[in-house]
Amino acid sequence: MSQPSDLGPADRIRQHLAGVESLRVDAHRSGSSETVMTIKRLQAVRFRHTYSDFLNSPEYASAARFFLEELYGVRDFSVRDRQFSRIAVGLEALFPAAVAELAVDMTELHVLTERLDHGMAMAWQATPTSDSMGTRYQAAWQLTGTLAERQRQLNVVFAIGKELQALVRKRGIRTALRLMRSPARAAGLESLQAFLEAGFDAFASMKDATFFMETIRDREQVWITRLFDTASDTCSQSLSAIWSQESSAA
Repeated sequence: MSQPSDLGPADRIRQHLAGVESLRVDAHRSGSSETVMTIKRLQAVRFRHTYSDFLNSPEYASAARFFLEELYGVRDFSVRDRQFSRIAVGLEALFPAAVAELAVDMTELHVLTERLDHGMAMAWQATPTSDSMGTRYQAAWQLTGTLAERQRQLNVVFAIGKELQALVRKRGIRTALRLMRSPARAAGLESLQAFLEAGFDAFASMKDATFFMETIRDREQVWITRLFDTASDTCSQSLSAIWSQESSAA
């Protein structure tokens, strides 16, 4: 799924992660780091609502949690990112090309998501605080990124799922990953190791990963279309209701 490039996988991984770190620095300097986290928290709640059936399913819960916590998580990924960057060359040298490309796609999704989240944080700060959260979120969404960028983000998510689906069928790769636990711990790469194993385990636990990924693609496509709809406020109302329900439950 990675876009054509003259750079190898390791260089592309480091390039993507350098982009993420630059965004973190900019957010810190501008004082918008907490707003970025607000955007992420709102999106995590929306995700839990949209995929509550998967999160409560014995077959799909692990995969849904992987996407929610590891790809769209509301936490600081800087440690994992540094580890990913450090091992980039080794990943390219030790694993088959398919694993290296999976890592490229994961870091591309990371930088795409961070760029859009940071842009939305800036737009959110410019929206009237008197507006509902749904109205503010949809306004920030429409001011940040294009339909093509949001589509690219979704396409990369789908590609990651397809790549994981193919890789978990190859027993040798999963065994090799397990054998890396001790070396990873010795090298201070525990966070990265846990991330990779979580992805493999999540997809290995599903009988029908295709259904899972196609459902995510279809449901997210609906949200993308609704969020870009400027002629209706039903989307912002739906979002406000989701977040209000979560607040009441808490």
